[in-house]
Amino acid sequence: MVGKLLVRGMLAGIAAGLLTFSFAKLVGEPQVDQAISFEEKANVANGEAPEPEIVSRHTQAGLGLLTGVVTFGAAVGGLFALTFAYSFGRVSNLGARSLSAWIALAAFITLVIVPNIKYPANPPSVGDPETIGMRTGLFFLMIVISIATMVFSLKVRKYAIARFGQWNASIIAGIVFVVIVGAVQWGLPVINEVPAAFPAVLLWKFRVAAIGMQVIMWTTIGLLFGALAERCQRAASAGRIAGKSAYL
Repeated sequence: MVGKLLVRGMLAGIAAGLLTFSFAKLVGEPQVDQAISFEEKANVANGEAPEPEIVSRHTQAGLGLLTGVVTFGAAVGGLFALTFAYSFGRVSNLGARSLSAWIALAAFITLVIVPNIKYPANPPSVGDPETIGMRTGLFFLMIVISIATMVFSLKVRKYAIARFGQWNASIIAGIVFVVIVGAVQWGLPVINEVPAAFPAVLLWKFRVAAIGMQVIMWTTIGLLFGALAERCQRAASAGRIAGKSAYL
C-alpha cells in the first residue's frame, strides 16, 4: 500500500511541477529578466566587467527551470505520500481527500509562509554575495524551527482535546504556533540588502510570483494526491472484500 501511495505521490508531484513551471515561465521569468537587466546596467555604471555566463539564460529559463521544478515536485510528492501514509488512520480519522488537503495546507504554512515572512525570496541583483552562506543558513534554520513548532503545536492540540474539545484545542494550538514562531522571528537577525535604486514594484512582483509557484505546487499535490489516494484506498478495500467473498 505504501509503495502504491509513493508512486501516486510522485506522479502528483510531477503534475504539480509541470503546472508550476508553466506559471513560472509566464509570470516569474519576466521579473527575473528585468532584475538581470537592472544588475547589468548597475555593473556598467560602476565600471565593472560583466560576469561570465556559465549557463545560457535561455537554458536557465527553459530546460533548466523545467528540470529543477519537476524534480523538486517529484521529491516533494514522494515525501508527501510518506507523510500521508504515516498519518492516515493514526493522527486523524479524516478521509483521504481531507487529510491530504490538510497536510498540504500545513506544509505550505510551515515550509513556505513562515520562513518567507522573515526571509522572503529575492531576485538577481539583490543580496550581497559575501552573505549568501549566512542568509541560506538562516532561511533553513527558520524552516527547521517552523517544522518543530508545528509538531509541538499538534501535540499540544492532542492533549488539549480531552479538556477543551477539538475546536478550542485547535485554537490553542494555533496560538502556540504563532507565539513561538513570532518570538523566534523577532529574535533572528534582520537582513535587508535591497539596493536603494532597485524598483519596489519589480521586487514585489517577483516575491508574489515566488509565493504563487508554491501555492500551485502545494495545492496541486494536496488535491490531486488526495483523489489518487482515495481511489487507491477504494481499490484496496474492494480487493479485501473480494478476497473474503472467495472463502464464503
